Amino acid sequence: MRHTAPEGGTRVVLLVGTQKGLFRLESDPHRETWHMDGPLIAGYEITHAWLDPRRPGRGYAAANHLIWGAHVYRTDDGGHHWESLPRPPMHPVGEHETALRAVWHLAPGPAAQPDTLYAGIDPAGLFVSTDAGNHWAGVDALNHHPTRAQWEPAKGGYFVHSIQVASDRPQRLFAAVSAGGAYRSDDAGDSWQPINRGVRAEHLPTECPDTGHNIHRLVAHPRNSDRLYRQCYNGVYRSDDAGDSWTEISAGLPSDFGYVAVTEPDAPDSLYVIPIDSNHLRTAVDGRLRVYRTDDAGASWTPLTDGLPQQHAYVTVLRDAMCVDDLPECGVYFGTSSGHLFASRNRGESWQPLTAFLPRILSVQARVVPPEDKP
Repeated sequence: MRHTAPEGGTRVVLLVGTQKGLFRLESDPHRETWHMDGPLIAGYEITHAWLDPRRPGRGYAAANHLIWGAHVYRTDDGGHHWESLPRPPMHPVGEHETALRAVWHLAPGPAAQPDTLYAGIDPAGLFVSTDAGNHWAGVDALNHHPTRAQWEPAKGGYFVHSIQVASDRPQRLFAAVSAGGAYRSDDAGDSWQPINRGVRAEHLPTECPDTGHNIHRLVAHPRNSDRLYRQCYNGVYRSDDAGDSWTEISAGLPSDFGYVAVTEPDAPDSLYVIPIDSNHLRTAVDGRLRVYRTDDAGASWTPLTDGLPQQHAYVTVLRDAMCVDDLPECGVYFGTSSGHLFASRNRGESWQPLTAFLPRILSVQARVVPPEDKP
C-alpha cells in the first residue's frame, strides 16, 4: 500500500539480482544516499528476488547455477542473510526432457495467505507452495493446458514468468509463457484461458493467433486487474477487460520491441517501458538509453533521458530489471546488461546512477519498509 507520507524510520530496500549473485541496497525515504551489500548468494544467477509485504523481513530469490542447479532461497531478516530451501519446484521426472532447468520467477500469493508462493520454471511450468516454499505442487491446469503443443522455446528460454495474483480479486491469477502467450485464471488456478486475441505475432504463420506468442512481460495494475499491459516481441499493448481484448499502444515509441513494462501503484494510466532496437540487435535504440512513460494509457509517450547516456549505450534492460516503489512521488529503478543501476526520485524526470560495474543485472525489485518492520 502506498505511504501517504514517509514516516521516520521508513526504509527503501532494493534487491538487485545479477548473473553472479544478489545485491541489497538501502536508503531512507529521501532516496539520496544508498548503502549496498553483496554479493549475497554469490556465484548464482539471481533471476528474481523480492521482499514480501505480507511478512516483515521475509523475502525470496530464484537462484540458478550451472553446476549446483536451481534453487529457491528465503530470507527472514530483510535480505541480509539467505538460506536455500529443501527442494525446488520441478516437473515429475520423465515428463519432459529435464525436470528442472531453471527457476525464473517467484510471486506472492493472496494477502490473506502469507505462506502461499508461486514459481515459474523452465521447462515451462507453474508451481504453488502453501508453506513458504518448503514444498511445491504443479498447477496442472496450466502445465497440462490443451494449448501446450503450441508453446515452444524462445531465444531466452522456455519458462513461465510475470505471475501475479490480483489484489482486487484474489481468485484471479495471471501468468505468461515464453513462448506461449498470456493466460488468466478466474478460479484460483483450477482452469486457465489464453488471453492473446488481437495481439500480433509476426514470427508465426498466423498473424494474431490465440497462443504461441513470444511475450516478454505481462503486468496487471495492482488496484484494478482489468487493466493489463504487455510488452511483446511485436508491440506494447493495453487491455481494459483483463485480457479479453487488446489495443496496441506502440505508436510514439522508437521500437515496438522490448522487455520491461512497469506501472505505478496508484496510476493505472501510467506505464514505463524501455524500447530495444530489434529482435536482432537487442540493445538500446540508436545507442541512446531512454525510458518512455505514458500517463494517458498509451495515447502518447514521453522520453525520459535526463541523466541517462545518450550515445553509444549499447545495453539491454531485461524483463524483471525495472521496478517502481510506492512512495508519494514514485521512485523508478532499472538495471542494465552492463551492470549499471539507475534510479529516479521523480517519476523518471531525472536519473542518477546508484552503482556501476555490477555483473549483468537480471532483476530489480523495490520494497518500502515501514518502521514497524524491524528486520
